[in-house]
Amino acid sequence: MSWMLLIVAVVIIACILCNQFTNRFGIPTLLAFIVLGMLFGSDGLLKIPFDNYAFAETICSAALILIMFYGGFGTNWNQARPTAVPAVLMSTLGVVLTAVLTGVFCYFVLGFPLWEGLLVGSLLGSTDAASVFSILRSKQLNLKYNTASLLEVESGSNDPFAYMMTMITLTVLQSGRATGPELAVMIVRQLAFGLLFGAVIGLAASKFINRFQFHTRGFDSAFVLATAVLSYAAPSVLSGNGYLSAYLAGLILGNRPLPNKRSMVNFIDGITGLMQMLIFFLLGLLSFPSALPAIIPTALLIFLFLTFAARPVATTLLLTPLRKPLNQQLLISWAGLRGAASIVFAIMVSTSGTAFQNDLFHIVFTVVLLSISLQGSFLAPVSRKLRMIDNDENVMRTFNDYADESAINFVRMTITADHDWAWKPLSQLSIGPDLLIAMVLRGGNTLVPHGNTVLQPDDVVILGAASFCDDSHISLWETTIDQKHPWKDRELRNLTLDRGQLIVLIRRGPGETIIPNGKTTIREGDVLVINRDTTLM
Repeated sequence: MSWMLLIVAVVIIACILCNQFTNRFGIPTLLAFIVLGMLFGSDGLLKIPFDNYAFAETICSAALILIMFYGGFGTNWNQARPTAVPAVLMSTLGVVLTAVLTGVFCYFVLGFPLWEGLLVGSLLGSTDAASVFSILRSKQLNLKYNTASLLEVESGSNDPFAYMMTMITLTVLQSGRATGPELAVMIVRQLAFGLLFGAVIGLAASKFINRFQFHTRGFDSAFVLATAVLSYAAPSVLSGNGYLSAYLAGLILGNRPLPNKRSMVNFIDGITGLMQMLIFFLLGLLSFPSALPAIIPTALLIFLFLTFAARPVATTLLLTPLRKPLNQQLLISWAGLRGAASIVFAIMVSTSGTAFQNDLFHIVFTVVLLSISLQGSFLAPVSRKLRMIDNDENVMRTFNDYADESAINFVRMTITADHDWAWKPLSQLSIGPDLLIAMVLRGGNTLVPHGNTVLQPDDVVILGAASFCDDSHISLWETTIDQKHPWKDRELRNLTLDRGQLIVLIRRGPGETIIPNGKTTIREGDVLVINRDTTLM
C-alpha cells in the first residue's frame, strides 16, 4: 500500500513538472503525460506491469465524464453563440463524414473488414477538448473570426457523437447484422435522453445552487461535481448518451450566474486538470511500445488520410456553404486534434469481447500520439502562417474562468465642465484613502499626477483601487444584446431588473466602454456587465 501511494505521489509530481517543462518549450502538455506513462510502463524504464483494460476503462471513463462536463462548463456561451451553427455542424455531421471517409479508406486501401474500418473511423471521428483547450490556453492563440470559440464548442460537443457512432458500429459487429429500425431507435434514444437529462439537470442544479445556502465552504463545488456524475449516470441507465448529457449540463450550469462561481471554477479546473493527467498517464501506462513498430505503417497512413483528406473534406463541405474564409477553414481543419476520448473508446471496444483482425487499441493510440505531437506542436505556427492571429482578441475571454490577474482594478472617468473636480488641484480633492489617481490623459498626452496637478474639463482620470475579493454573494456576468433582445433600444431607467441586479458597465464597439446612467440607451451589439447580489435574489 505504501509503495503504491509513493508511486502515485511521484507520478502526480512528475506530471506537474512536465507541465512546466512543456509550457516553456512549446510541447503539447498532454503528450508529455502519455510519454511519461509509457516510460513507467511494462516496456519503459520502471517496468511497472499493467495490462488491465477493464480497470483502465473504469478509471478513464469516470475521468472522461468530468473532462466533458468541464468542456461545457468552461465555455463562455456569449462568446460562442455566434459560432454555434458551424460548431454544431462540425461536431455532428463533421464527425459522421470524418468517420465514414476514414472507414472507407481503411476498407479499400488498408484491407480492413468494412465494419471494422468504420469502427476505426468512429473511434477517431472526434477532436479532443482537453488537447484543444490546453493548446489555446498555453499558446495564447488569439484567433480571428471567433475561431477559438468555434473550436472549443466543436471539440467539447463532438465526443458524444463519436461515442454514439462507436456503439452503433460495435453493435453491428457483435450482432452481424443491422436493420434500419434498430439503428434509428438506438440513435433517437441516445440523443433524446442525452439532451433531455442534460438540460433538466443543468437548469435544476443552477436553481438549487442559487436558492440553497451552503453553510460549509466548498460544499457548493462538491455539489457541482456530483451534478456532473449525475448528468452522465441518469441517461446512461436508460441507454441514453451520458457524455452528451454531461456536456450540456456543464454548458448550462457554467453560463448561469452562480454565487461563489470563481472558487467553483478553480476547484473544477483543478480536478479536471488532475483527471487529464491521470487519463493520459494511464493510457501511456497501458500501451506496449514494443507493439507499436508492427502497426506504425498502418497508423501513419490513417493519420495522414485523416489529417489531409477526411478532416479537410468534412470541413470544406460544411463550412463553405456558410461562407467561412478559406484561411479559417484551413486552420479548423488542422486543429482537429485527436485525444483521450478516442483512446478511451478504443479501450471500451477492446473489453467488449469482440474479435478484431487488427490491434485497434494501439492503432488509435499511435494516431493520437501523432496528432497531438505534430498537429498540436504546429498549431501556433500554422495559425500565424494562415494570418489567423488577431492581437485585438483575447482567447482567455472565451473561457468562463477568465479573470484579470492583477490585484488592482483601474477605472476611467472623464471630467466635464460642471464636474466638482474641474479646475481643482488633486491635493484639494476629497478622495478616499483606498483610491488613487494613477494617471491623467489630456489632449493625447499622459500626465503622471501629483498634488499640484489641476484637473481640466475633458481630462480623462484613471483611478486605481484594490480588487474586491469577497465575492461569495456577488457575481459579475455578461449578456450580449442581439436584434431580438427585449432591452434593445431602451433606456436603462425603463428596464425592469431583478432585485439585487445592476448594470455596471457597457462595452460598445471596439475599445469603447460606457459607465451607464438612467438615460443610457442600450443598442444592438452591446455587451452588458451585470452585478448580481445573490443574497437579495
